Amino acid sequence: MSLFEDEYKTIGRLSEGSYKEKGSKFLAFALPAKSEEDIKEHLGRLRKEYHDARHHCYAYRLGSDKSAYRYNDDGEPSGTAGKPIYGQILSYDLTNILIVVIRYFGGTKLGVSGLINAYKSAVRDALEEAQIISKTIKDIYSIRFEYPLMNDIMRIIKDEDLQIVRQDFQLSCEIDLGVRKSRSTRIHDKFAGIHGVQIEYLRTV
Repeated sequence: MSLFEDEYKTIGRLSEGSYKEKGSKFLAFALPAKSEEDIKEHLGRLRKEYHDARHHCYAYRLGSDKSAYRYNDDGEPSGTAGKPIYGQILSYDLTNILIVVIRYFGGTKLGVSGLINAYKSAVRDALEEAQIISKTIKDIYSIRFEYPLMNDIMRIIKDEDLQIVRQDFQLSCEIDLGVRKSRSTRIHDKFAGIHGVQIEYLRTV
């Protein structure tokens, strides 16, 4: 990801698709997922619901940097299911997504190219129906300061239209802020330039 690329595409909700070939039925499910726990939960639920199906093949990609991914053929010949599913995730440039294709075998073998085409087509059908949304990558910072600096801090937050994630005004003041990644360094330096402010990077979302 380049320094200034601070958006990614994902899906807003479940979408479904299907494909039929020589009696075999391929049901595709595209699901939003933010973690490996989400993946396990979705896979477990679909396996239970479609327990009579021959194969549950899937692929996923996670993270705003798109670094975590995996695909699985679930007993289909190597490279005929998981990889074509993952290929469609790449084509649409999506992340934080799990796609599962459930196959009911129709009794006739489709061959390698037939399988690849079937899995790809089922996924494409699901993604054409999907609500694809863009999300902004944000760095979350914690800033700590004393009450006399409140006006200076609030002015920056208002002028820069920053998102307050959490605030705690007790003995001293603490605010967690969401800052668009492409503006992160400039905003950090702005707060760091105020004498008496402590700023700490927490995470990227």
